[in-house]
Amino acid sequence: ALVRKVVNDVLVAIRQSRDPGALVGIAESRVLPYFDFRRMTQLAAGRNWPRATTVQQDALVVAFRTLLVRTYTTALSSASGETRVDVRPVSAAADADDVLVRTTANEPGKRPVAIDYRMAQTASGWKVYDVIVENLSLVTSYRGSFQSEISRSGIDGLIKAIEDKNRTAAGSGTGGPAR
Repeated sequence: ALVRKVVNDVLVAIRQSRDPGALVGIAESRVLPYFDFRRMTQLAAGRNWPRATTVQQDALVVAFRTLLVRTYTTALSSASGETRVDVRPVSAAADADDVLVRTTANEPGKRPVAIDYRMAQTASGWKVYDVIVENLSLVTSYRGSFQSEISRSGIDGLIKAIEDKNRTAAGSGTGGPAR
């Protein structure tokens, strides 16, 4: 029900505005409160997370969050006013604290796209900690690139690389994936 409500709110909002600033506002106010960026970053950093200092972990969360917001708002801007998202019923025990919510984005004239959300119950409600698009996990995908960058230049190098990509994307006016 939560995913259905958020998706419908976002679709209504993007039908009203395509302005990149407005899309960032939509993401910030209607979507991002339901994401656990710390857990996403921790999972993407993998075995290197505990090796990072608290300051490095915080900087990495902020940089990764910015990257994901840019990626998400780019996806929003490419959605047509006719996009429909179907949310399938979750099959999990009533007391489950970790679920997979399966959705399909449908747009006239295009192939349906499977977008699934791995969610966990937290003290502040249900939060997304991974997004799986066409069976490709966002966290797993970033884990490989994070590991490579950390091997080359350490945690600080990874933070700098993500921050540089965020600045480049901001300067180019694109919000595209900056990996």
